[in-house]
Amino acid sequence: MHRIRASARHARAIHAIAELLGKLRLDSLFVGEVARAAWLDSLVDAGSIDVLAVMNAPQKGQLAMMASHRGFRVEREEIDQAEELDLVPLHFVDPEGDVRVHVLLASNALYAHMVGAGQEAAVDELTLRVPRAEDLALLLLMGEDEEAVRRLTALEEFDLHRFRERLVSIGLGGQVAGQ
Repeated sequence: MHRIRASARHARAIHAIAELLGKLRLDSLFVGEVARAAWLDSLVDAGSIDVLAVMNAPQKGQLAMMASHRGFRVEREEIDQAEELDLVPLHFVDPEGDVRVHVLLASNALYAHMVGAGQEAAVDELTLRVPRAEDLALLLLMGEDEEAVRRLTALEEFDLHRFRERLVSIGLGGQVAGQ
């Protein structure tokens, strides 16, 4: 199991959002810096905590409501602005400074598949799920982080064949040549 290193403040935010999503019984996957830390052994000490969660519209509203009672600041204006993005923006309130948390709705089959295929990782004693290396590489490729994609594809456990198949299946076959 991969270990995730995080600053105390970010670890508290990870624990809080994992607990909230668990209470709501939502399947979820930590992406962004948390997934990068799991696979590339970096430290989560800046930026937002990004989570991909399988949920429907009523659960989205319930998430925001429950978050406001569990150590998160929820700003209605931000929620309204993010409505079309299938995103629930939250602020984890911490004495050392707030941490942004973005809960992205797994609103398509590709994201839902990523959540279902996630792998376990741990921060402190908390076990959570992160994308497979190939799925993280796809997300990083979309974010134009070629250096991180290169590092991921160099990992021994990286399945380059699966990655190439996924790129072709979603219409990004032209991206395969450079990988």
